[in-house]
Amino acid sequence: MLCLALAAPAAGDIAYVTNQNGSTLSLVDLQTASQVRQTALPGEPAGIAVVPGAVYTVSAGTKTVRRLDPDTLAVRAETVLDGGPIGIAVDAARGRVFVSDWYEARIRVLDAQTLAPLTDLATGAAPAGLDLSPDGRWLASADRDADAVSVFDAQTLALRHRAGVGTRPFGLRFAPDGRLFVGNVGSNDVSVLDADTGDLLATVPVGDRPYGVAFAQGAAFVSNQYAGTVSVLDLATLDQRAVLTVGDYPEGIDTSADGSLVIVANWFDNTLSVIDAATLDVVHEIEVGDGPRAFGRFILSGGSP
Repeated sequence: MLCLALAAPAAGDIAYVTNQNGSTLSLVDLQTASQVRQTALPGEPAGIAVVPGAVYTVSAGTKTVRRLDPDTLAVRAETVLDGGPIGIAVDAARGRVFVSDWYEARIRVLDAQTLAPLTDLATGAAPAGLDLSPDGRWLASADRDADAVSVFDAQTLALRHRAGVGTRPFGLRFAPDGRLFVGNVGSNDVSVLDADTGDLLATVPVGDRPYGVAFAQGAAFVSNQYAGTVSVLDLATLDQRAVLTVGDYPEGIDTSADGSLVIVANWFDNTLSVIDAATLDVVHEIEVGDGPRAFGRFILSGGSP
């Protein structure tokens, strides 16, 4: 394991990593940079969303959504959905869970406690990544086969707008300032949108097949699947600061609670790459389970190993 000097992450930060090939969930302590537990999670899990008090997962192989206790990993609720569930996001304040349905062009809205279905939202074709804006106003979905993003009012669930982006958007994330960054796997770029208006603000070239986006230290970090790299974009100028080599086929990407670390799941290497967000050094490579995807927000502050 590669270890360099770095700022310590917030106490108790835990990465919950869905390992699709092995049908397991890895818990990684970011302070010790080690996997502390790996538990069975049937059905080829990929999508994940963590919030204080709960871990939500989507097992694409069995179409199962689960709510787990973050400390014991006991299953507190589960449901089997039809269609093709893949991405997931949580609106904890309103008690809702959102799950994208790849095959039926919709978002399933579930009760956050029981996972009972509440309603469906129509999207463009093949929705994948989901995210909720930092202020809780907007829910966005990356509609891959429509080359578009759907933005919904998170309170009323009404469609705000459907905006064109690059080719085959898959992962997306709201920046701290509310702009929406969308990774387009077909055109090898990132679309930057104004979520309020749906206006396309910029299109920024990155590496081959950009998948996920995270933010730290005034920068956007974009995982490039085919390139095995992370592109670092300055949030103020959108200029490229650096291109970092990580593991093979990086996908899910997230940030420690204090913004000091960026964590990338490398699907083909069965590792997490840990990046010091200030120095842009890769400071750890951590072994996890077989086929880590971690598609969503997977870092929980105050989690317990």
